[in-house]
Amino acid sequence: MISVIFLILIAILAVFFVMKSYQKAVSLQFNTVAASDQRMAAKPVYHASFSAVCVLFGAMVSVLIVLLINHFLLLEIAMPITILASLVGASIGGSYAGSRVQQTFNARVVVERCLRGVLFCCAAVAVLTTLAIVLSVLFESLLFFKKVSLTDFLFGTQWSPQIAMRADQAGATGLFGILPLLAGTLLITAIAMSIAAPIGLMSAIYLSEYASEKARAFFKPVLELLAGIPTVVYGFFAALAVAPWVRRFGESMGWSVSSESALAAGLVMGVMIIPFVSSLSDDVIRAVPQTLRDGALGLGSTRGEMIRQVVLPAALPGIVSGMLLAVSRAIGETMIVVMAAGMAANLTANPLESVTTVTVQIVTLLTGDQEFDSAKTLAAFALGLVLFVITLMLNVIALQVVNKYREQYD
Repeated sequence: MISVIFLILIAILAVFFVMKSYQKAVSLQFNTVAASDQRMAAKPVYHASFSAVCVLFGAMVSVLIVLLINHFLLLEIAMPITILASLVGASIGGSYAGSRVQQTFNARVVVERCLRGVLFCCAAVAVLTTLAIVLSVLFESLLFFKKVSLTDFLFGTQWSPQIAMRADQAGATGLFGILPLLAGTLLITAIAMSIAAPIGLMSAIYLSEYASEKARAFFKPVLELLAGIPTVVYGFFAALAVAPWVRRFGESMGWSVSSESALAAGLVMGVMIIPFVSSLSDDVIRAVPQTLRDGALGLGSTRGEMIRQVVLPAALPGIVSGMLLAVSRAIGETMIVVMAAGMAANLTANPLESVTTVTVQIVTLLTGDQEFDSAKTLAAFALGLVLFVITLMLNVIALQVVNKYREQYD
């Protein structure tokens, strides 16, 4: 409630000083034009904008000063005093802006510089947030590698991070080989992409090149509706419908199928990813200039040849980006894997067996009651670092492909 009152008071002050500066600028502009042929350096609206900037800046500086006093001087300043200080700062800023309403003052330049600074800060927040995440994961990973050998982590074939309660128990130090997790992640991702990539791309080609406007208006929202379904619903569908069907089908063929399999999780995950591939590919294909299509058809190409030899190569950078997004989505999925593929860390390429992924183990390691500095907990950060490296490699490969074909079709 106090925060709402604070915002209302700041808004009232801002409106008051904005209107005051605007009226003063309008009056000054009228008097200047009437007295001489000279014009004001900035329009009244820019003086009003400058006043709003000064009010907000004064309030923010006042709050920042109060926070610094609380932190360094160890004083507990009450909230009403903080609100009063911010109102005083806002009033000082508004008064300063009113005093700067002059014929020679170019408020437009100042406002544009402030806007540029705000945009820069927004961009810096994104960059600094990413940098902070990377550094925090890297720091915790280094602590993990002090407890577990890097060689054992990267090339170990067994994953059993459970720390024994007593030192005399077997496996008291745990087994942290990441290969079973990577195998499960890549296996499920490969199955999902084998479903999503061809279906999504072909549906995008149909919607952009063959479908009528009525058909497109019907099919595209239906496809995009799949992207809005919660992943837990996909997980229930995989566990209750797809996994039993896969098991019955495998048993009818004489195969040994686990009740929770990578195939079931991959199939459902592929269906979930189809909208990402289809929507992005459709937008990219439709962005190909119509002149390329007309030129290919004018040279005697059929529609299929035009799509295969002209449209798809021209749209390849965007299609690669869409596929990369789909792969990243598959790698980061958790709920479907937990409910359909299980949590057993098996080093196998058999899609009919139960496997687990890196993201599932990250969630598992960070839940429960254990010490934060234990090897079991720190292993989650090491797994996160591996995921970051894999994603970075995918981005580098995609950028190389995009740059190669972009130079060809620019």
